[in-house]
Amino acid sequence: MEEIYEVNNSTLAVIAIDENNSRIIEKERDFIVNTPAMKIIENSCSYFGSSYNGRYEGTKRLTGISYKSPIIIEESTNMIFFPTASPRITNCSWISLNNIMEYKRCEKKANLVFYNGYKLELDVSFNVLENQIMRATRLDSILRKRKIG
Repeated sequence: MEEIYEVNNSTLAVIAIDENNSRIIEKERDFIVNTPAMKIIENSCSYFGSSYNGRYEGTKRLTGISYKSPIIIEESTNMIFFPTASPRITNCSWISLNNIMEYKRCEKKANLVFYNGYKLELDVSFNVLENQIMRATRLDSILRKRKIG
């Protein structure tokens, strides 16, 4: 049975374990839920008043990004998550942009360090991670300019 979980400001990452389970990493805790990572992202978009497809189309319209697109989960707090792979595949995890303090190259993988000191090794190359962070940062910048403007 799937568990309901919505990402929030404490969520650092939603890590795909397999087609039915995800590891949730929050600022203060780390746990497993019986829900696929993509379903958590879809549920979270819905919880905050939109669909995943609506968020995807919004990102595409604002940035032109249509592959491995970052998603605005919730606008008022600029809660932006980006995928580590194509969202269509089972092992796609989702990372919170605004909780990342730094990221580093580590052999053939990439390491993230979050503001709370939590370190996470991702099974993606440094170049893939850096590209995804840049895409999400671009989306964040466009949103911030619109709020000021």
